[in-house]
Amino acid sequence: MKGKLQIIFIIGIILAPLLLFADQNKGAKEMLLFGGNKGDVVFPHYMHQSLLEDCNKCHNLFPKTKGSIEKLKANKKLKIKQVMKQCRNCHKANKRAGKKAGPTGCKACHSK
Repeated sequence: MKGKLQIIFIIGIILAPLLLFADQNKGAKEMLLFGGNKGDVVFPHYMHQSLLEDCNKCHNLFPKTKGSIEKLKANKKLKIKQVMKQCRNCHKANKRAGKKAGPTGCKACHSK
């Protein structure tokens, strides 16, 4: 019996980190977001997940479903450029705090 408990304990130790981080890295590695007349934006989703650790930093504004940003804009529940402003504000705040920060200029994100 003691041997079986030890095996169960070892399996638990191995599986625990997998269960704790099972919610990480959901969705595409990169996403192409509509960027208006300045061109689309290639969004590095996995990189943001690993750096931010809290999905709600972005997803408090829109749900984790494909096309949600466009749907919210069409239904007037999300202002035009609201997502972009949230991104830029976060990048600027990180830069001010001396942390790794993303771009804040148009050409660095938009493809056009």
